[in-house]
Amino acid sequence: MSRFRFFGLFLIIVALQPLVAQEFRCSVQLNYQKLQASAQQYSAGDTKVFERMKQALEDYVNGRRWTNIDFEQQERLDCSISLILTEQSSATDFKGQLQIQLRAPTYNSNYTSGLFNYLESDFQFTFNESQPLDFEANTYFSNLSSTVAYYLYVMLGIYFDAYGPDGGIPFFEMAYTVCQTAESQGGKGWKGSDSQKARYWFVENHTNSAYEDLHKVYYTYQRLGLDMMTKDQPQARKNIIQALTLLRDVHKVRTNLLSVTQFVDVKVSELVSIFTPAPPEEQKQVYALIKEVSPLNAQKLKGFATK
Repeated sequence: MSRFRFFGLFLIIVALQPLVAQEFRCSVQLNYQKLQASAQQYSAGDTKVFERMKQALEDYVNGRRWTNIDFEQQERLDCSISLILTEQSSATDFKGQLQIQLRAPTYNSNYTSGLFNYLESDFQFTFNESQPLDFEANTYFSNLSSTVAYYLYVMLGIYFDAYGPDGGIPFFEMAYTVCQTAESQGGKGWKGSDSQKARYWFVENHTNSAYEDLHKVYYTYQRLGLDMMTKDQPQARKNIIQALTLLRDVHKVRTNLLSVTQFVDVKVSELVSIFTPAPPEEQKQVYALIKEVSPLNAQKLKGFATK
């Protein structure tokens, strides 16, 4: 598979081919030290549930097909899931912090760019060893299986947006379906009214036609920007500035969008590296754009403002 093929044609082609490799190469880290440090005491036998939880998550993500797209082994999406358990209220009920990260290689280089990095600080779920993690788009099995599936489709959406114009839309729509199904079952963290960082908002941003330029942001930044750095750095930086301009335009439609904040959070350190050797006028442009959409992150670029 070439990630640069026209997306629609690609889907038609792979639909006629046998399915081979899964989509994700995901590492799972599970930390239960905070539980051990609490008043709860665990025997060696008790801690085996955490080993089985970790294995269940790895099998769930890496061992099943999430799309009809045929990935070569080296093309699997490089991501990680980190779960830090902070509370266990029963044999099967847990609370913790869930962090999801997605990275992508850049063309003709050894550099890996972050595409998604998101932390849920209050993640509640049930894990029952006798009930394997399962998934169907319109069926709710558990908050754990739905949440992980939701983020997998979000990552697929971001990845395919980055490498084909509007290529991620079908996957954001699938994430939205997962969200609606889980929300109908009363799971915590799904409803827009739960918080400004509820899962609903990220997929709402990417499926709302008012913010359709979000899809262009990923493609312009990643494919036309980063992937051109080894070929034509001035043009690549120009395209990255165009991506930030598109992001600013989305911000003008509605301020404080979760998706806009997430994009800047992931990319701001990278922007510092890219534009430190750039002409002063480009540095000022980048600073002004980031300051408008994310004043807090602009502090990391404040050196650009004085050039």
